[in-house]
Amino acid sequence: MTAATAVPRYGLWSEQLGSGGPGVTEPRPADAGPSLWHRIGQSGTLRAAIFGVSDGLVSNLALVMGVAGATTNVQMVVLAGLAGLLAGSFSMAAGEWISMTSQRELFERQIDLARDRCRTMPGIQEAELAALYERKGIPEAEAQSLAARLMLDPDAALDTKVREELGLDPDQLGSPWGAAIGSLLSFTAGAFVPLAPYLVAGGSMAIVWAVALSLLALAAVGAGVSLATGRRAIRCALRQVATGGAAAIVTFVVGTVIGVQVPS
Repeated sequence: MTAATAVPRYGLWSEQLGSGGPGVTEPRPADAGPSLWHRIGQSGTLRAAIFGVSDGLVSNLALVMGVAGATTNVQMVVLAGLAGLLAGSFSMAAGEWISMTSQRELFERQIDLARDRCRTMPGIQEAELAALYERKGIPEAEAQSLAARLMLDPDAALDTKVREELGLDPDQLGSPWGAAIGSLLSFTAGAFVPLAPYLVAGGSMAIVWAVALSLLALAAVGAGVSLATGRRAIRCALRQVATGGAAAIVTFVVGTVIGVQVPS
């Protein structure tokens, strides 16, 4: 086994990471790369999109039902629903951007520290690499030989330490803008579902359609989540429906109580 076949080589030793992410300098011919689901899931975009549409459905359904329980004024319900949609989508996007940016900066800092240690303490890093391979079951002499050959290639040595010791994939540090945009669009789509019936109807029919469409959408989201998690679709769908339905019932009851007690 050689260092070239032991680990993939990436341009991590350069300063490419700070300017948009590490670049691949030598392809892995035997590796077709991770699946699309795996890459999207690690980037944080899939998580943000799932949370966004689910939060949009549940929060705006609860908001619309709460206001609908308090008043029969369709304009008030629409105004509240639009306010919830806009406020929620932009706050979710901002929160995701800040969260993913901070996370990426933390990961980049960890990689920078590992790069500096490889530069200034190559002997210690070689010993750590040898110990790492020994823990994986490679005989001591072979592990030391492999670590010594690996240290001849700074990019491969750093890549190995980042992946094995830090548990990071330099190519999948997360995209703040991807997470923010995905969260904004998905929250908007989810929040629009319970609001849509009030844009074309009013009264009890709008309430019925808002609840029905929202629960169907929640079931669809749950089934979609099962594709990524591997869980049973019916279980994920029922979990989403139960959560959204409970929130809608509680807020509708509270809104009704408040509407009765507060004089018009």
